[in-house]
Amino acid sequence: MAKVLILAIVLAAAAAAAEAALPGRGVLGSGQEAPYRIHTLFSVECQNYFDWQTVGLVHSFKKARQPGPITRLLSCTDDELRSYRGMDLAPTMVVPSMSRHPKTGDWYPAINKPAGIVHWLKHSKDAEKVDWVVILDADMIIRGPIIPWELGAEKGRPVSAYYGYLVGCDNILSKLHTKHPELCDKVGGLLAMHMDDLRKLAPMWLSKTEEVREDRAHWATNITGDIYGKGWISEMYGYSFGAAEVGLKHKIDDNLMIYPGYTPRQGFEPILMHYGLPFKVGNWSFSKLDNHEDDIVYDCGRLFPEPPYPREVKMMEPDPNKRRALFLSIECINTLNEGLLMHHAARGCAKEKWSKYLSFLKSKTFAELTKPKLLKPKSLQTEETVKEKLTDEAARTYPKIHTIFSTECTPYFDWQTVGLIHSFHLSGQPGNITRLLSCTDEDLKKYTGHDLAPTHYVPSMSRHPLTGDWYPAINKPAAVLHWLNHVNIDAEFIVILDADMILRGPITPWEFNAARGRPVSTPYEYLIGCDNVLAKLHTSHPDACDKVGGVIVMHIDDLRQFAMLWLHKTEEVRADKAHYATNITGDIFESGWISEMYGYSFGAAEVFF
Repeated sequence: MAKVLILAIVLAAAAAAAEAALPGRGVLGSGQEAPYRIHTLFSVECQNYFDWQTVGLVHSFKKARQPGPITRLLSCTDDELRSYRGMDLAPTMVVPSMSRHPKTGDWYPAINKPAGIVHWLKHSKDAEKVDWVVILDADMIIRGPIIPWELGAEKGRPVSAYYGYLVGCDNILSKLHTKHPELCDKVGGLLAMHMDDLRKLAPMWLSKTEEVREDRAHWATNITGDIYGKGWISEMYGYSFGAAEVGLKHKIDDNLMIYPGYTPRQGFEPILMHYGLPFKVGNWSFSKLDNHEDDIVYDCGRLFPEPPYPREVKMMEPDPNKRRALFLSIECINTLNEGLLMHHAARGCAKEKWSKYLSFLKSKTFAELTKPKLLKPKSLQTEETVKEKLTDEAARTYPKIHTIFSTECTPYFDWQTVGLIHSFHLSGQPGNITRLLSCTDEDLKKYTGHDLAPTHYVPSMSRHPLTGDWYPAINKPAAVLHWLNHVNIDAEFIVILDADMILRGPITPWEFNAARGRPVSTPYEYLIGCDNVLAKLHTSHPDACDKVGGVIVMHIDDLRQFAMLWLHKTEEVRADKAHYATNITGDIFESGWISEMYGYSFGAAEVFF
């Protein structure tokens, strides 16, 4: 009996030691024992579309060794539940569906997210045992443990990712829907917060979602940033406005989550992938919307089409940073497929026939490539260290410069390119120059000017992929954003020119007193929209609107913060056809042709006011 007791004590001690060794458990850096308990939540509906996403997320949850339990909030009607096949896909709490609003009759499935969380708080015993909550979307893959306090979350200070397109935080929308528009944060995707904050926020999140959804008078693209103008992102504004109402100010980390297809910042390891957008690797591509009705979860032996292997990716992309982005893309779909493979086996499907791809998914190589990623200290910079870094950079006498300009695959831009490149070399301009070449796949097949300049190829947005609007000028901000997301840039200042320019001498930041937070440009007085209703409609800081363009000298950190807003403001002004008139814009053609220039000025006013 004594031997048994001793053995039990030894085993208990070993188990406790093993638990303490798990990420997010054990002793904190301060030496204090971690009393924190984490619960991960995600919201779905009774559809095949969410079932395969659930398999991927839950599999990655286990693979990443995320601490604590995970709960799927399953929003279904009684009729849907009777025929639903996926109750075993995840630990689940069934919540009443609000896709069809019980009072207004409005069809808006996105409201199920806050409604499900409110229901969980009221009816789940687990909610009584939790200190921290991580809230994710179903279309995500976890790459490493998400520990709120390691991300810097505090009570009253949740952590989230930046969603720059939520322009309603800067205009009349926030003033209408929250008493504290100055607290409105453009955040979403990943949410890590203390339970006390969630209890205050959740009812307000739901209420504000209903409020914004009912405000049809302000669904327009130029007010919400919703390219469809249908109030589809009301739930996201419900979150931001609700958080502002209860006084939550977010810590925003833009390096924790990444969309496959985008290039991560050098030195940062994203711990979450959000495959909400289409992405491709070579000739292989994936889009979640192409699999909306897919019952792949219930179809034994079927996986999503296999992507290229790591060895093939190494051969197709010589640039190490771009190659890193491609590796993330194939990791995303391979993890999804690995989850499906294990799910099929658990459901009693017949053993899969051997294939090269199945062998790879079960290999030690794949296991090593996808082992849990841990946060590095570099991902958790404090405001003080950022300030120190900026001070050091400002002290340098001659920072590195990179010059860029935007063109399309046409002879019209080719002869301009020759002139600009020739003058660049004669002028003594420091640093490198890159042409951002916006082309469709068809254009590229017949294009002959590849050797005219060092080139970064970007997808053409001349025909807007969502609205169908023909507006080639939008390629400039779209190309700059693409370049930032796909190139490893070591320059500190970027000089942005137009193709129809000739350099007569070097354009340097030190000569014109450019600094971080203080870009330099040239006056364009005809941009009269900075002085009238146009600026008041499209920026919350019309007094900061500058009539500038042509030459732009900007710090790389500012450009990273600003580029997405430049693109969104361009889309917003372009969509505002009611204010195309010459007396409002200064555009003599009254066609919205200079929307991109206003997109720059209005975006800059938002960032540099």
